[in-house]
Amino acid sequence: MKKFRKVLDGLTTSSPGGTMGSPSCGSAAGTPTAAPTPKEIDVQETLVSENFQLCKTVRHGFPYQPTALAFDPVQKILAIGSRSGGVRILGRPGVDCYCQHESGAAVLQLQFLVNEGALVTACADDTLHLWNLRQRRPAVLHSLKFNRERITFCHLPFQSKWLYVGTERGNTHIVNIESFILSGYVIMWNKAIELSTKTHPGPVVHLSDSPKDEGKLLIGFESGTIVQWDLRVKKADFRIYYDEAIHSVGWHHEGKQFMCSHSDGSLTMWNLRNTTKPFQVTFPHGKIQKDGRKESCKPILKVEYKTCRNSEPFIIFSGGLSYDKAGRRPTLTIMHGKAITVLEMDYPIVEFMALCETPYNNEVQEPYAVVVLLEKDLIVVDLTQSNFPVFENPYPMDIHESPVTCTAYFAECPPDIIPILYSIGAKHKKTGYSQKEWPIAGGTWTLGSHTYPEIIITGHADGSIKFWDASAITLQMLYKLKTSKAFEKPKQGEGRAAELVEEDPFAVQMVSWCPQSRIFCVVGISAHIILYRFSKYDANTQIVSLEVRLQCESEDVISPSENENNPCFTESGSHSPQPHQQHPPSPGSRTPEGIKDSIPCLKVKDRMVRVPPGYQAELVIQLLWVDGEPPQQITSLDVNSAYGLLAFGNCNGLAVVDYMQKTILLCVSTLDLYGAADPYQRLTRSPRRNRQSTSEFCMRGLSNFYSDSKKRIRTSYQSLTELSDNQQSIDMERSKSPTSDHVNGHCTSPTSQPCSAGKPRVPMGPEGPRLTRRGPGRPPFRKAQSAACMEISLPVSHTEVGYASRRAMLQQLHGVTMYSHDEHHTSAPYCWSERESRENSFSRSRSSSVSSIDRDTKEAITTLQFGESYGRKTDAVPTPCLWVGTSLGVVLLIPMSIPTDQEDRMEEPVTIGPSGAVLMLKGSVLRFSFLDCMGALLQSPYEVWRDPNAPEDPDRPRKRKLVHFSPSSSQDTCGDGHLAVVCSERQAKVFLMPSQSCLFVHNITESSFVLRADVVSVSNSVCLACFCANGHVMTLSLPSLRPLMDINYLPLTDMRIARTFCFTNGGQALYLSSPTEIQRITYSQEMCDNLQEMLGELFTPIETPEAQNRGFLKGFFGGNANTFDREELFGEAAAGKASRSLAQHIPGQGGMEGMKVAASGVVGDLARARIALDERGQRLGELEERTALMMTSAETFSKHAHELMLKCKDKKWYQF
Repeated sequence: MKKFRKVLDGLTTSSPGGTMGSPSCGSAAGTPTAAPTPKEIDVQETLVSENFQLCKTVRHGFPYQPTALAFDPVQKILAIGSRSGGVRILGRPGVDCYCQHESGAAVLQLQFLVNEGALVTACADDTLHLWNLRQRRPAVLHSLKFNRERITFCHLPFQSKWLYVGTERGNTHIVNIESFILSGYVIMWNKAIELSTKTHPGPVVHLSDSPKDEGKLLIGFESGTIVQWDLRVKKADFRIYYDEAIHSVGWHHEGKQFMCSHSDGSLTMWNLRNTTKPFQVTFPHGKIQKDGRKESCKPILKVEYKTCRNSEPFIIFSGGLSYDKAGRRPTLTIMHGKAITVLEMDYPIVEFMALCETPYNNEVQEPYAVVVLLEKDLIVVDLTQSNFPVFENPYPMDIHESPVTCTAYFAECPPDIIPILYSIGAKHKKTGYSQKEWPIAGGTWTLGSHTYPEIIITGHADGSIKFWDASAITLQMLYKLKTSKAFEKPKQGEGRAAELVEEDPFAVQMVSWCPQSRIFCVVGISAHIILYRFSKYDANTQIVSLEVRLQCESEDVISPSENENNPCFTESGSHSPQPHQQHPPSPGSRTPEGIKDSIPCLKVKDRMVRVPPGYQAELVIQLLWVDGEPPQQITSLDVNSAYGLLAFGNCNGLAVVDYMQKTILLCVSTLDLYGAADPYQRLTRSPRRNRQSTSEFCMRGLSNFYSDSKKRIRTSYQSLTELSDNQQSIDMERSKSPTSDHVNGHCTSPTSQPCSAGKPRVPMGPEGPRLTRRGPGRPPFRKAQSAACMEISLPVSHTEVGYASRRAMLQQLHGVTMYSHDEHHTSAPYCWSERESRENSFSRSRSSSVSSIDRDTKEAITTLQFGESYGRKTDAVPTPCLWVGTSLGVVLLIPMSIPTDQEDRMEEPVTIGPSGAVLMLKGSVLRFSFLDCMGALLQSPYEVWRDPNAPEDPDRPRKRKLVHFSPSSSQDTCGDGHLAVVCSERQAKVFLMPSQSCLFVHNITESSFVLRADVVSVSNSVCLACFCANGHVMTLSLPSLRPLMDINYLPLTDMRIARTFCFTNGGQALYLSSPTEIQRITYSQEMCDNLQEMLGELFTPIETPEAQNRGFLKGFFGGNANTFDREELFGEAAAGKASRSLAQHIPGQGGMEGMKVAASGVVGDLARARIALDERGQRLGELEERTALMMTSAETFSKHAHELMLKCKDKKWYQF
């Protein structure tokens, strides 16, 4: 506990680099004023560094780029390997574990140690790993690295501790699972094939032991050679040479025949009695052509041959379609008797696996389902029903159904919101699923005690919004909202709509949600905002549409020719968005129908529509085209239900809308917001140089930034320009380049947000830019992919300059135009401005502190916040205010007057006063938050939700119920006033209102920049949480801004993380770790301590099912399969040691038995000991039973023989 007492008299802190002078902390004019202030502030800060620890909690979604699949038939858990080295283990809902190989090598194959709580993974770096699953967070016990051979296939027989490993050279090695040491027993490829064979058989593609005799190993080579190897006598029983390459092999459970799939689309059946040729060859999808030949088919990549007791066997395979059927989707074929069912899949099949009742391969298999792993989905087909329905997937595998473009995370929601969203969403669920329970039901999971309502919202490229229940580290779909239903469908060939046919015009850019009032706002990429209200009733409604012309007109323009040689002033006037209608447009901006002006990008439905219960659109706000220029994307949004106001801004300016009266209250450029309080000296500028059409580089989709191939960002670092007390340096701040960055070889400015309608401020010579205009038919924006697709590799250098290109990233984060978009470059999610054409010009500024592109920028509105505050120093009571933050680090306060009476609110206008305080920070402003003078968080006022479509009660008229959190009402000891926390991409400051004195300042980073910042509640207190571009996650105490935690969590390797990272209360955060997965993390020590309790158990002690009784005669004549002793053959005593250079053993965290004891605890040990005793007793009992059965069988046989003898004794020979 630490007390912070500060005497407030124009005080500034002495933090390093934090001396910003009076303009940053004082009055708008830049001079300190003697405002009345409280005598002292007494804040009890309870948070210390011990309250914080960073760790991953759980990962949701579909495993990205899956490669392998495995299933434990006893434990009933499923494992999925991925190309990035991840392993996802799934059981019943709630049992969901993610593991990651440190090497990051792709997972080639997975093998469960059935019912042993262990998993073997084979990776592309030729390493085998043994994972212990008997703990909530699996760990690697052993690793074995092959040095001279490449692993191609692995096979682990049931209840065996010896793993067969096939290699690319055609050899088969054997590994002891317990010690992870290579046996000296090796099956060399040249011993497996005949000496007369002149060609190499190719890599091993299949290994399996015979169901009839475990001492016989079937080896399949890629070339078509199949060898059955007798492990005891070390020689081949038979060899098969087939003309077609082999992809997979499946045994009949009796071990007398097997089936192979081949590269020509054929299936061959082989009988062990005659291996000279297959006794059956079928082309399941190959038809006989007119000339009598079979049509060529695609390879059958895998086949499974599963028998049933009461019906024909199942033959399941993938692939095999004929080549001439172009456009056919990937298929899974199920052959059951004479019936052939072809299941078409939405994505290519990676792997499939039949789930059977028994783990023994020598018993009737009885398949009941088949798991199909697709490139972007996981489905399970019910084989017990003739129509083969699929099971309803309980896991959130469809997060990426449409690419994710934004995320929001809300903890500690009102408890009633989740049930009501679920009840409405359940009405729209798909039907036709199998009625049986989900078959992957292993593990155990219980609802922990440390749970509270949490909701995750994802916005998608198709305009859909998904609400997810994220309570108790699970994820379940609640409700889906389609924002595109508010608009007319674009039809091809109809004027403006024709431009949108190939695009994603409804892609969601950001969302704003108030759980208490249930007001929901969506910002789309077409510069549109939709406001939704929640109702439990359906209704007939007409959506109100407002059109906003957020462009500034400037009549007094002068030519800056006298300043063209002065780099300090060539960028002046950039804050005033210039219209184009006052000047003759360039010929290239004309379309066949003329210049687009005063039209929105989308057409709102203008008729009455029937809307179902849930979120219902009430108001649509759209920005308009101006003089052939498409509107700039919206960079900031805030909505307040108590005020009934909505504010939004972009790089042109700010607009405030009264959504109750459906009127526009304010629409002004950023420059006009300042009035006389503008801290910068700005000059107007000639419009002559900006005649290029900005449709060339505006309205780019979220993922234009990302092409299929990664684009490297080359960055160069220059020293930061500090704000000083010198007024001139403040005035020149815009002309300086705090960080000169080179994006794809071009220089970018890190701190300013440009505008598409801005004028070029760079004096150009003959070599200046020649901008190529897009043709008349080109759409104003490209296909919006998503934050999910964003993959820009940023090099991580030792000086951390790899993250200096923050401007490029912030433009994408805030949706602001920055670079021109070359038609061959799909690299900017939000419009990169004239980059390709200015390479020569920009290259000159790399060595200069004045960046050319920095002078070609505009001041964007980067964050907005409604709240009760003091707009001016002289205010005695708090009033409704709008806090505005810009890309230049300026904070503006706009006071408002809102009628308090409900009737007056609907009739009298809301008045907005001139700008009040002007505060300054370094870097773009990211976040506002308010505390009372005791350090408690002040929430924004809100309206309690009431159903707008509920039946009217004449006796009880509905009234608005507002909840206010006024600063003056939350404290009695400190007097009036509150603290304002402002965080920018460089620093954080705490101001005392209304005196506007800067109490605390902390420079968060010098070498990087902040991407996300939030004031969150942790351990019954509040702190400022920040995520930087260099991967650091930091927390700062409030209000003193003491560093509490600074952890280098993950380097920012792509924009997906920057775009989707968000904090929430309770010490939690999330980001999109891949295009299909959400990673949740916690930075709270308390949650880290309770995490073990919240996670599910992967392994549960289950008794291994008994093998079926084979019967006396079958056991007597069935051979000596049960006498096979692998230890005797493969152990060091018999086989010797393997060559040390062949493979290297890498010990893990301890032996398997030690890990079992350490991870499971006393209860688990007792349970296992009891089961072991039970199994021992059962085995003894089984021995007695078998002995008794043998005696009974012998007696029965003797009795029948005696009866037969008596029956036939008196018969003559001719009577038989």
